[in-house]
Amino acid sequence: MENRSYVGDETWNADTLPVGGLAGNQPHHHHNHHHKHHTTVDLKAPQSTTASDEKPPLREKWGRNIEFLLSCVALSVGFGNVWRFPYTAFKNGGGAFVIPYLIVLFIIGRPIYYLEMVLGQFSNRGCVKVYDLAPAMRGIGVGQTVAIFTVITYYASVLAVTLRYLVASFNPELPWAKCDPTWPDCVDSSRLGSIALGPNVTQPKTSADLYFRKTVMHAADSLDDGLGYPDWRLALCLVASWIRIVGILIKGIESSGKVSYFLAIFPYIIIAVLLVRSLTLEGARTGIKYFFEPQWDKLLTIEVWYEAVTQCFFSLTICFGGLIVYSSFNDFSNNIYRHALIITSLDTVTSLVAGCVVFGVIGHLAHVTGQSDISKVVQSGPALTFITYPDTIAKFDFLPQFFSVLFFFMLFLLGIGTLIGIVTSVITAIHDQRPDIARWKIVISVGLAGFCIGLVYITPGGLIILELLDYYGATPVTITLAVFELLTFAWIYGVNRVCKDIEFMLGIKTGLFWRFCWGIVTPITVLFILLVSLVQYKPQNVSLGYNALGWCLYAFAVLQLPCWAVYAILQKQGLVWWDRCKAVLRPMADWDPEDPTKRFEYGTFIEEYKQQSVTNRTGNLVEKVRRKLFK
Repeated sequence: MENRSYVGDETWNADTLPVGGLAGNQPHHHHNHHHKHHTTVDLKAPQSTTASDEKPPLREKWGRNIEFLLSCVALSVGFGNVWRFPYTAFKNGGGAFVIPYLIVLFIIGRPIYYLEMVLGQFSNRGCVKVYDLAPAMRGIGVGQTVAIFTVITYYASVLAVTLRYLVASFNPELPWAKCDPTWPDCVDSSRLGSIALGPNVTQPKTSADLYFRKTVMHAADSLDDGLGYPDWRLALCLVASWIRIVGILIKGIESSGKVSYFLAIFPYIIIAVLLVRSLTLEGARTGIKYFFEPQWDKLLTIEVWYEAVTQCFFSLTICFGGLIVYSSFNDFSNNIYRHALIITSLDTVTSLVAGCVVFGVIGHLAHVTGQSDISKVVQSGPALTFITYPDTIAKFDFLPQFFSVLFFFMLFLLGIGTLIGIVTSVITAIHDQRPDIARWKIVISVGLAGFCIGLVYITPGGLIILELLDYYGATPVTITLAVFELLTFAWIYGVNRVCKDIEFMLGIKTGLFWRFCWGIVTPITVLFILLVSLVQYKPQNVSLGYNALGWCLYAFAVLQLPCWAVYAILQKQGLVWWDRCKAVLRPMADWDPEDPTKRFEYGTFIEEYKQQSVTNRTGNLVEKVRRKLFK
């Protein structure tokens, strides 16, 4: 249920807003701020009481802090690291991609990760309700929910393909190791050594490649003949995947927190085994060298930096809403600063280790096929994981089925961990707006919707649709809304206000690095990447109608922002239109901690800050910006 009790004093700005819990009568105070520091607040007692009374019941919490940490690890360390990172790095020149990726993680990924954690934990709100700090911007959260649901539908289909390979790995002989008699120009993936080709001979394809395209996906070369029908085996795998996700989520955070122990820890055991095996393969060193050795000329191309930014968003799962939701289930004083540093560092290490595993395998593949140019060994793209790795596993002379089971089981667990987090984001966004609907009904509805849409991706034309929707509906939407998210948090709400919230919540002062990144470096960098990507836009290699469909999806998600802004302004009654516009850019009256005692203490704390800010409001533009960021 939406709370429309906005703070009403028109002389306040985003820096000096009071909160709705000031009318409480708790005797306890925080940080030795005494009652005598209170200033007069233009909120009548009935209004404050109403704002407090309308607060929903206290949010469910993680069983232990370690469950939150492991759940964030399972959310952030997933397909983005093992499935998306290797092929993105391969496409952008290996080491030429690693350097900008690490830089982007430092100035964009980590600051946004910590910022979203802070606001989620402070407000105990999901990715839509967190914009109660500036209700006009609530469309950002709605648009992010649209984008994340798009990702959910095709991540689940990738999970179904992973499950299909996992089941097939238990065969006495790997089914992709040998060519089917009906496949023309095929060479067994289990074959070692290079193949001598004549001048007019067609380049053969590996059995792993043809198995993926013809047996698993029945892939079409184009959409000229339509999408086709879903493969029934993949449909069953998709059902099994969604049953697993719904089964974990239907009991809420408590059950998903318990599952996180397995989902976050066990994949690392498998990664360690695969890393050891990859490093012991002949030729692995060549592949890993290619992975870390930069091609300096590519560092000057904007495409590599754009890919680094998008990979950062996918790898850490930032600006999708899932992190805000997970943090909203935290205890108010949980040390998320430490958690943010641990998780972002672990995510980076995991991406690099996964890159070593995959590039070690590619180096081995180059060795056994006699190919000296690593970049020509395999094709890049989402299919890299389902073609290159199976092809190389088929060449193992020791228990190839065992290593195949390990790899695809790891990939399946990582996919489940990521999907649980991002599906929770969608469920919470709906439940926060409609708390009258039972949570289990929302979980089942989201599961059914995700399954039905996911059937599209397991049709013969599904891979083309997957790349189309990722190109229009996930990556550009996320970056566009990320610009407005940073604008809202850093400038409308204010970096200084965020830092005061951190001081109240965690008892620590925020350093200049975080302030500078939140206010200047991160938003400018993301905005620059967005503008360059729009200027250098190239349509996908599909018909005009499908490209138009992609733009419609992008517009539907991004236009949520102005639509919800207009709605918020119209709902604000009793003021002229300009005052309405200013009012809906301020926090709502109940923007404060959910705990009544903390709410009263925060009111005392922020009132003193408001009083100090009012007395120091004079100065030129540079001075005002300085106060906004660094005071």
